[in-house]
This record gives sequence, structure tokens and C-alpha cells, in this order.
Amino acid sequence: MELKPTALTLGSSLRVPELAKKSLASVPTRYVRSDQDPPFIPTSSSSSPQVPVIDMEKLLSEQFMDTELEKFHNACKDWGFFRCFKLSCVYGVQLINHGVCLSLVEKLKLEVQNFFDLPADEKKKCCQKEGDIEGFGQLFVVSEEQKLDWSDMVYITTLPTHLRKPNLLPNFLLPLTYAYPSSLSLTD
Repeated sequence: MELKPTALTLGSSLRVPELAKKSLASVPTRYVRSDQDPPFIPTSSSSSPQVPVIDMEKLLSEQFMDTELEKFHNACKDWGFFRCFKLSCVYGVQLINHGVCLSLVEKLKLEVQNFFDLPADEKKKCCQKEGDIEGFGQLFVVSEEQKLDWSDMVYITTLPTHLRKPNLLPNFLLPLTYAYPSSLSLTD
């Protein structure tokens, strides 16, 4: 029996900044996440949850590998795997000693923030196209009924290079999207 590929139908999402501008009486139902723990709201007497810090050098070290791998496993389990790789560690794991030049990481964070600060009509030029996950929007929206995270993101492929879509980004981000993957080095 021959299996034929089927097209993945993705749902749509609402732009969070546009929602924030509206005078809403309540949070739209697609953003109400009763399936998750209630949000942590710090008070003056409480401290916020500690973001896990994973040391890449320890992950590659025979001496520390097992303990750091266990720490990484627990961080992914508790904080979510896909969140481990965001530039901002507000919602994810902070990875240190990764070998990427700190000035490049800081520049990338600054330029990504500049992108999110653009007017909505400028960001719309970089929106995800129907059926595609790359671009500005939300990731893994598979139905119109799906619960959504209260955040927008930019998803781009940098490697392999033949899969890049430079038309998805404003010109000021292009040099960084080429510099970042070339700064990564694979070790034995």
C-alpha cells in the first residue's frame, strides 16, 4: 500500500498587539487556558519562578554530562521543550556557554525587539502565509478551535540555507539571520 502525503491544514491566530489595543470586556476564549496552571503573578513578598540555566559546556563534559542532562530533561519537562530555544528566557530555559558570540546574541535580541516594535502594517508584510509556519504569527496553530498562547513570534529557518525565505524578514534582520548560523560550529 502506497502512502500519499497529505497537506497539513493550519489554523489562524489573532495578533496579540492588535487584541491589546481593543477595549475587551474579557479575554477571548481562544486565549483562556484552563488546561494549564494559573499564571504566576508575583507580589512584593514572592519571587518569580527561577528560569532554568543549562550550561552547554557541562552537557559536553564527561564529568558533568549526566547531572546537566538530568537538569536539561527536567527543564524541558517543566518548562516545555520548544520554549528552550527562544532568545528571551522569560518563558524558557537559558542556555549558557553555547559558543555563540555574546555580542551577536545581544544584537539579534535587539533587532528582534526592533521588529516587534514595528507598526502592525510593517509586521503584516512578514506574516505567515496560509499553510506555512514560517513568518510572523503563532506556531503550530492547527485548528480554529485551538487554544492559543498570549504571544506572537517570528519563526524562520536559517539552516539548511536552501530552505531560507529572506522575503519574510525586514532588511535590517537579514544580515543577522545569516551571521547567526555561520557562528555555530559543530564539534566532535
